[in-house]
Amino acid sequence: MRIIARTTLINFWMKHPDCEESLKAWFKVANEAEWESPQAIKEQYKNASIMKDGRVVFNIAGNKYRLVVWINYDYSVIYIRFIGTHKQYDLIDAQTI
Repeated sequence: MRIIARTTLINFWMKHPDCEESLKAWFKVANEAEWESPQAIKEQYKNASIMKDGRVVFNIAGNKYRLVVWINYDYSVIYIRFIGTHKQYDLIDAQTI
């Protein structure tokens, strides 16, 4: 999968170094993945939350942070839409961000 934009993750882990390794690990797995459907993600990430229209929420660093992505399965592209704490996540609408 192609991931847009990795710099969002880098900027976040620069502010929250405790999630750097978890985000790098997620990036590596997602970058090498060939997810063709939400079911393929659930096989690899059982705790991922599958939402409507290609949105997926991943728990990062032992569920301390949330990563929201939008996936275009036809083109194998992941768009990073949000990364933040649970408190920040509670303030957004993950379906529309």
